[in-house]
Amino acid sequence: MNFVGRCYRAHDPFWSFKPISGDGAAMRGGRFNRKGQPALYLALDSVTALIECSQGFSGRLSPITLCEYDVECENIADLRTTKDQKALSVDFADLDCAWLTIQLAGKTAPSQKIANDMAAAGYDGMLVPSFAPDAKKDSSNLILWNWGPKLPHKVEVYDPSGRLPKNQLSWD
Repeated sequence: MNFVGRCYRAHDPFWSFKPISGDGAAMRGGRFNRKGQPALYLALDSVTALIECSQGFSGRLSPITLCEYDVECENIADLRTTKDQKALSVDFADLDCAWLTIQLAGKTAPSQKIANDMAAAGYDGMLVPSFAPDAKKDSSNLILWNWGPKLPHKVEVYDPSGRLPKNQLSWD
């Protein structure tokens, strides 16, 4: 499927000069990417972006930068519903696995394998339910492993006033 719409991302203000980077995901790994593998995690609504950023770890929200993105990407796998998951031979339990525990044990999590399999099948990203604590049942994310400033995988941060810093020197 093609995805055209607005998405949101909440991230550490220190990295707000790179709002379209997948470097943080590559450094730490994530539910849908192994360490060393860039990925851009976007929420389909601003509340989900905030919930994803906090992940329920502290009950409090550290300072964040919330950005809105205009997205127009082709070849997106939709895994948000049971019907969609079955059509692509994906088990919900694999999406909802304890990925961090598995990754810390030095293994590839089932959810990371799903992303690898989707990429190998020609998909450039996928729509998935949010697995963050406190996420609503209909909360969803768009995970991209192929994106840039041009079609067919266009992602642009909405910053008409140029408020985002251009480099880390803004924090000195």
